[in-house]
Amino acid sequence: MRRKASLILLALAVFFTALSPLTRWYAFPRLAKIPAGQYQDMVLEAKNATLLDYGTMRARKVPKVTIVQTLKGNVEAAEKIEKTAGRDVVVWDGLSYIQGPDGKMVSKVPERYIFDAHTQEPVHATGEMVDGDPVRREGIEFKWPFLTEKRDYAYFDAQARVTAPIHYKGTRTFRGLEVYYFEQTIPWTQVRMPRTMPVQGITPETVAKTGTTRWYTTVRKFWVEPLTGAPVRGEEIHQEELRGGTLLGGREKVTAFAGHVKMREDYIEHTVDLVKSNRTVILLMTSYLPWGFLTLGVLLLSLSLYLEARGRRPADPAPARSTDPEPVTA
Repeated sequence: MRRKASLILLALAVFFTALSPLTRWYAFPRLAKIPAGQYQDMVLEAKNATLLDYGTMRARKVPKVTIVQTLKGNVEAAEKIEKTAGRDVVVWDGLSYIQGPDGKMVSKVPERYIFDAHTQEPVHATGEMVDGDPVRREGIEFKWPFLTEKRDYAYFDAQARVTAPIHYKGTRTFRGLEVYYFEQTIPWTQVRMPRTMPVQGITPETVAKTGTTRWYTTVRKFWVEPLTGAPVRGEEIHQEELRGGTLLGGREKVTAFAGHVKMREDYIEHTVDLVKSNRTVILLMTSYLPWGFLTLGVLLLSLSLYLEARGRRPADPAPARSTDPEPVTA
């Protein structure tokens, strides 16, 4: 009976020991993915910013500029791309809507971002664009991969339509979370005018005819929770200028926008709470279950060996019989 129990325990020990690396290295990469239909929004603000008044073509100080970013998962488009891509795909239809202190639109820039649901690597397919212009992204955008590493990444800049390194600058603590801090600098670069302008009749084509060009630079900062790859805080020191041409009335350049853009406090709190919940699931797959299975396997193996040893132990010798003749009675 002991030998049979020992074999059962040994089989269970092998099963749970093998399950430990399978959970971490096989199941997790396949189960951890971004939902195709996910919707999220984010509000950022630049207080005491500089903004161009297109009516007078003069820069002025304003109390606040607001940027509303939305990302909406397009399930139908993702399913079509998956048929040819041969992998799980997420399609995010994004919109950056910028409004001045009076609530009126300054500009709006739509995007379509297509990426691998598991690794967050870009997937190139028809429809990938920024503000109606086809692009071919390299590197990440919006979200880091699960289990973000302490290294530099390639990050796509939608304004300049270029990919540049975003540098790992160290580990920090933010709202009780250990986060990785990343920073990217885009030097002054000539960029396209937005297709949607705040003044009727002003279009990228009409501006181009005047010879005026748009230039942009930014310092981009992210605090990323490494398990989920989600930024819990984001900032940009953002500057835009219009340069040359007849539109400026002989001036060399004028500031179109300048400000320190930050996530609004209520959205930071919501993001941190969401990330704390999601990181528990990631820890379950990458740490708790693998180490739990391994520990259970070792315990079952030890118990199996103990029972096997008990089963093989020789039995106690029987007491020796007396050789003296028994007394005979009448």
